[in-house]
Amino acid sequence: MTWQPVTVKLRDGRVLTVRAIRADDRDALQTAVRALSPDARYSRFFSPLRELPAPLLERATRPDADSELQLVAVVGDTIVAGARYAGTAEPTCCEFAVAVLDEWQRCGLARRLLEELMRTARARGFHHMEGYILSSNVGMLGLAKRLGFAPVPSPEGPTVRLMRCDLDAVG
Repeated sequence: MTWQPVTVKLRDGRVLTVRAIRADDRDALQTAVRALSPDARYSRFFSPLRELPAPLLERATRPDADSELQLVAVVGDTIVAGARYAGTAEPTCCEFAVAVLDEWQRCGLARRLLEELMRTARARGFHHMEGYILSSNVGMLGLAKRLGFAPVPSPEGPTVRLMRCDLDAVG
């Protein structure tokens, strides 16, 4: 199943393209990670990293088509957001993550990316999606709830919430 690019018009009127990542996006992805604010990087990676280590960059730009999808939102050749899901140890479950450059936040982009991940994961046979979200990331927690995710016990303790969605019950 090939993911087809879509043109997206955001609430603020800006237009961009959402597409699957490509191997040649390596430098653009690293540039995007470096452009994230320290808070945005920490919210996405749960660490203060400044750039992706080579193995993580390789995995991000060459996802396993059977169990992963990595989307990027681009304006021209510039990546302004990314979202991914990857299968978990539970065969019918996948885990999501989303990162949006600060100047592109609060305009509906994270929602659109997560909706695309959910739709594609469901079409590819996943029944559940989950994501680890910092308890302090109230915007992402609210978005997850609006899209049908609910909190479940988190093995990470009180600072990290685990949100889970039954993909068959939404959308």
